Amino acid sequence: MPTSTKVDLITLGDELLLGIRENGHLHYIGGELARHGLALRRNVSCRDLHDEIIEAFEQSWKTADIVITTGGLGPTSDDNTREVIAEVLGRELEFNADIEAHIQARFDRIGRVMCENNLKQCYVPHGAEVLHNPHGTAPGIYLRLGEKHLFMLPGPASELRPMFTEQVLPRICQDGFCSIDDAYLQIRTMGIGESALEIKLRPILDANPDVHIAYCAHQGMVDVRLSQEGKEADYAHLRAVGDECREALGHDFVCFGHCQLAKSIFNYLRAHERTLAVAESCTGGLLANAFTDIPGASKVFAGGIVCYSNESKMELLGVPECIILQHGAVSAECAVAMADGAAERLGTDYALSVTGFAGPCGGTEENPVGTVYIGYHSPLGTWCIRMVHPGERVTVKVRAVNRALDIMRRKLNKYNFSEALVCECHELRDDDEEEEEAVEEEIDNRRF
Repeated sequence: MPTSTKVDLITLGDELLLGIRENGHLHYIGGELARHGLALRRNVSCRDLHDEIIEAFEQSWKTADIVITTGGLGPTSDDNTREVIAEVLGRELEFNADIEAHIQARFDRIGRVMCENNLKQCYVPHGAEVLHNPHGTAPGIYLRLGEKHLFMLPGPASELRPMFTEQVLPRICQDGFCSIDDAYLQIRTMGIGESALEIKLRPILDANPDVHIAYCAHQGMVDVRLSQEGKEADYAHLRAVGDECREALGHDFVCFGHCQLAKSIFNYLRAHERTLAVAESCTGGLLANAFTDIPGASKVFAGGIVCYSNESKMELLGVPECIILQHGAVSAECAVAMADGAAERLGTDYALSVTGFAGPCGGTEENPVGTVYIGYHSPLGTWCIRMVHPGERVTVKVRAVNRALDIMRRKLNKYNFSEALVCECHELRDDDEEEEEAVEEEIDNRRF
């Protein structure tokens, strides 16, 4: 398998450079290729302009083995990728009747009339193969010239991603550029910082010098990737080392692979035939969304209540007015009452609640901006965690959701339904350079 394969990604679209849309294609394609042992050499983003597309493509085509482009295959006048690249390669564009039939059938299904400019998508460079697009009108294009491979994919992520995983990646693997199997073993952790994680795993890695380790921190989680540089991965050996890491990590271990926190909770509750509800204030539905992203979530997830105002907390969740007047809406008492109310109103075994000051305004001396209280209702009682995480509003909200999910994951892993739950007070400070300082404490056996 070639280890020096050069892969370039060209992402096209004015919206990428104007900041209207994030370059999610780089994150997705780069991650999928790395997962199979092939790294992107370069990503270039350019506007939908003739000369800029030529410059970007010619630069990559001269030295890359594989060039992947995204965007610019649609029906409008600013979709120029197909035409410009065909011009550079000296290839005539040929009309494909099968594409026309696919587009017409799609418009018929949704009861709309196909505009004439949609026929622009039916032209393919001479000698190219059509990559079927089951989720849109613009097909992908594959062209091999000598030892060089070109993949042109549409811009919408909902169309590009299934095309990449089902058609592009298998072809790249089939041609021997990478393995269809994972090239590394990923360990997902939560609740431990990068520096502390490295110290904990160092003895295991020192005993296995052939195993390469890489860390990736994101929103409270740290992913650890174990691989063997310069050769095809011995997955059995990596898994043996991974099992040692799992033992050393204890409850900081989430899973092997890419499973999300909500999915691990879903799997547990479904296996035990238990149900869950959520109540949210400052996170505004993000916690509920984490569960509704899971296919079949209704088997476990009863629903969520977003109660932003004090009045909605009282009316929808039954939070006593005296709690809000005496302790405030951002308090352990309110979080616990919200969790109890969600479980009672929606008839579930478990419930999570979130209330806090996401910023930039609000906050008090006792509870500054970034303070979030997370309530956890279970068959054994209701408890609360207080976390303080200064940062931008969006960051605080995402970290609060991840922490709420992690609290529940740890509780489910640690205790059976028949065991008494003993809460331990603790304070956590993470001084990693990659993460802002955070403080968390568990409100000891707080029951109301």
